[in-house]
Amino acid sequence: MEELFRRHALINAVQHGGKASIQAVLSRSIAEKPELKTKIKEVIELIKKVVEEINKLSLEEQEKMVKELGIVLERRVKEGLPDLKNAKIGKVVMRLAPFPSGPLHLGNARMAILNDEYVKRYKGKLILVFDDTIGSEEKSILPEAYQMIEDGLKWLGVEFHEKVYKSDRLEIFYKYGREIIEKGFAYVCTCSEEKVRENRRKGIECVCRSRSVEENLVLWEKMLEGKFKEGEATVRIKTDMKHPNPAFRDRVLFRISERAHPRVGKKYKVWPMLEFSWAVDDWLLGVTHILRGKQLVIEDMMEEFIWEKMGWPKKEFIHYGMLRIEGATLSKSETRKMIEKGIISGWDDPRTWSLQSLRKRGFQPEAIRRFIIKMGLSEADVTVPLEILYAENRKLIDPIANRYMAVLSPVCVSIENAPHVSFAEIKMHPDFPERGTRKIPVNTQRIFLEKEDVEKFRGKEVGLINLFSVKIDEKIEFARSEISYDIPKIHWVSEPNVGIKMIMPNGEVKMVLAEPSVKELKEGEIIQFYRIGFCRVDRIGKDKVLYFAHK
Repeated sequence: MEELFRRHALINAVQHGGKASIQAVLSRSIAEKPELKTKIKEVIELIKKVVEEINKLSLEEQEKMVKELGIVLERRVKEGLPDLKNAKIGKVVMRLAPFPSGPLHLGNARMAILNDEYVKRYKGKLILVFDDTIGSEEKSILPEAYQMIEDGLKWLGVEFHEKVYKSDRLEIFYKYGREIIEKGFAYVCTCSEEKVRENRRKGIECVCRSRSVEENLVLWEKMLEGKFKEGEATVRIKTDMKHPNPAFRDRVLFRISERAHPRVGKKYKVWPMLEFSWAVDDWLLGVTHILRGKQLVIEDMMEEFIWEKMGWPKKEFIHYGMLRIEGATLSKSETRKMIEKGIISGWDDPRTWSLQSLRKRGFQPEAIRRFIIKMGLSEADVTVPLEILYAENRKLIDPIANRYMAVLSPVCVSIENAPHVSFAEIKMHPDFPERGTRKIPVNTQRIFLEKEDVEKFRGKEVGLINLFSVKIDEKIEFARSEISYDIPKIHWVSEPNVGIKMIMPNGEVKMVLAEPSVKELKEGEIIQFYRIGFCRVDRIGKDKVLYFAHK
């Protein structure tokens, strides 16, 4: 217990300039282990002691200890969102530009929610732009992703006012591709990829760069007519071949791809690179503010360079740092491979961390929104524990989740000398007595306890929740009808009971024994199993399937 408090105290101290808060450590500790509520006085005293100890350390010592725990953590960013620069009410236009390689996951939710929050704040316009120019073979478009992305946005409460597919705008990109060549700012390059890399590294202009505008336009038309094969020609922009960043030297604007596109098939073979399509569309669609990760600096440079050459006004860029979430692996490409290999069941498998999987586990969209906004908007990379998201979700579902009993690793015991009891009466929710009670059948000769509890409390008296107390030893003996306040309380199930499948966040399927009233639950309902955690009911029928959310 002390180790848990120390970990949260260290994290909180580093995030707040070296001073941990007793209340913050208490909240996070209870969020991780709700059972601490039963001994709150002891917990608070121990937290006070730990916080005092941690706060005596220097910030450098605290950071060193956090690092030794294996936690990569930046100091806490300011909560909430700052105002946009040069933003006017009713004039802000922003865009979401997801690449449809899969549904949105928890990491993508940050991009969607931040844009949505700003547009709502300034009463502006949000455009959903499917950034579906042809991708690489490793990162290809998934046809069903278009709808999954829209479903995810709708669930999050993100409201977009216009929808655009870049794959519908190839002729527009061709128009401005021709124009930038006519202005002498771009050229058709027929050098090999190896030669281009070598020239970039050495800062040498390739021979193609000296072609006349007329020659380049002829080659451009040949590209559009399919006279070149994939890899034989590209359109490159003339930047500075001595630029300190080799990656910025004469970057590619258009390339040839002979692969079929899910929406337009093989109608087009010349595809714009993202920076060019962004530069054109951000201008044409009237985007005023562009929100993106700070790692996309080269894309910023390219857009601004193109705007300058084309005589278009610049837009405002807003950047945020990397948000790493402990315990959540966020990779669509890896997820897709796992789905194709049959390792995971699909995009709503809890291991994907997709919005569909979070919904299936019982997360509330408002919890995700609060979580994202709490992280703020900072260019600092931050690492946050999942407990913060769980705590936000718990605030929303705790009041609506009725309490039930189930046993994960059941051990069947007989209670020696037990009085005759046919049922136990339990409140549907301890904080809302108006919801009433229900009766759980009891057979004192067939009581199922958690194997861990039987081992942990050997030699001790414990209370069977809303039943009676027992002494756990070689035999389980009845102790008293009244359950003393100061002894541990454990959950149980008797007979009859019902078997359910509980899908855990790591994909594990646990066969669980639950009280029979679970059969009366409705699909989509969120409940809490005593001392286990919150679950969402996925199916009730022949197979009873529940998805575990969190404690």
